[in-house]
Amino acid sequence: MEFSVKNGSIEKQRTACLVVGVFEPRRLSSSAEQLDIISEGYISALLRRGDIEGKVGQTLLLHHVPNISADRILLVGCGKERELNDRQYKQIIQQTVKVLNDTGSMEAVCYLTGLHIKGRNTYWNVRFAVEAAQETLYSFNDFKSIKPEIRRELRKIVFNVPSRRELPLAESAIQHAVAISAGIKATKDLANTPPNICTPRHLADKAIELAQTYDAIQSHVVDEQQMAKLGMKSYLAVSQGARNEAFMSIIEFKNNPDPQAKPIVLVGKGLTFDSGGISIKPAAGMDEMKYDMCGAAAVYGVMKAVAELNLPLNIISVLAGCENMPGGNAYRPGDILTTMSGLTVEVLNTDAEGRLVLCDALTYVERFEPETVIDIATLTGACVVALGSVNSGFFSSVNTLANELQNAADLSTDKAWRLPMNEEYNELLKSNFADLANVGGRWGGAVTAACFLANFTKKYNWAHLDIAGTAWQQGANKGATGRPVSLLVQFLLNRANVKFE
Repeated sequence: MEFSVKNGSIEKQRTACLVVGVFEPRRLSSSAEQLDIISEGYISALLRRGDIEGKVGQTLLLHHVPNISADRILLVGCGKERELNDRQYKQIIQQTVKVLNDTGSMEAVCYLTGLHIKGRNTYWNVRFAVEAAQETLYSFNDFKSIKPEIRRELRKIVFNVPSRRELPLAESAIQHAVAISAGIKATKDLANTPPNICTPRHLADKAIELAQTYDAIQSHVVDEQQMAKLGMKSYLAVSQGARNEAFMSIIEFKNNPDPQAKPIVLVGKGLTFDSGGISIKPAAGMDEMKYDMCGAAAVYGVMKAVAELNLPLNIISVLAGCENMPGGNAYRPGDILTTMSGLTVEVLNTDAEGRLVLCDALTYVERFEPETVIDIATLTGACVVALGSVNSGFFSSVNTLANELQNAADLSTDKAWRLPMNEEYNELLKSNFADLANVGGRWGGAVTAACFLANFTKKYNWAHLDIAGTAWQQGANKGATGRPVSLLVQFLLNRANVKFE
């Protein structure tokens, strides 16, 4: 898909389709009004007849409109003008792209980026439009022998901006959105890959492939023998019941003008399949446990986006690849593990394995002397119970870092909500036989999981993103969402002091 921006008079547009908005109740947007004047009232007559009300997502495709050079005009309902928000705007763009793609318009000039959304400017309108368009057109058919046929797919959208002075800002928006969308697609493709293909070795291969694609990236892989030498016994315990070996992949992006600048580190949980181990999960829905590597997939996608944007930052990412399987050599409830940090952990539930992998990965990254560490994990069902599929949960004892993440979530509309980490929750992780238990009981499970990880993050500023509810969709629309790539790239854009106005 090709995207571009321009500032031009609507009456001069020669294109397969012009896209303009209609507000509720039956009120033309400014661009639609111009077309109505040129067509001598043709469009307003349709509105009076009730062909379109202007409700969000309604569409009406017009052919052979009098005095109009474009082949078609697509009227798109935009709801009540003063109530238009980010979510409605994305729904409008998604419906627009779907109709364009379904009706054979291979290109279009879109005037919807001139709509007013409270708190947003042209940059955000264009960026959200590109991201929403790419989301709408995404499909994953790699493993289908019969591919869906598309008659005449949409190939190009030109977004019109209100003034020429906004063109540079809109062009930046396209650049950022295309890179973020590429990262989201890479994340979704990796996460949707079946677990017989997407093993820890596959994650490692993707990390190496990234380094072969981008000059600013270097990757290396830590195997089980190296982990054993490092004392990563907790990580290895989770893997020991699986035939597929664990691999921890390190991806380094060095582009900060200051060679002494400390890196930002992202750690992604990469359980390429989580059966629950000896504490085995119910059979229903277990196929979705291929998505337990969505943290690692998101980190991979972020690194692709960062490389595309060539941000002036030093970033190191860790894909903590592993499988959690039952077997004669699997770790057991009651086992006591010695982590890389030296702390011991009593295993009460082998299905709380992600934290046992992450705790060693979080200790490993101390060697990079990081400025900030963020781990991303499909960690707890408790977070899904608390926040559903709308908000990712995040935790940090560092208020400035928490504020940065919340700001990035708000700017990108990749929603997240900060949850508490009061010290009282640590009482639930006490063990009679080890320094820590790996679970803290039924209540506050997302919080106790974060508190467990906090024991291994004392040497740097740290935040934890629990994406168990947001990383994939269930039901008829089953598939990875690519979240929280947009949030994390926005966080990094902010760290790079990129301007959006």
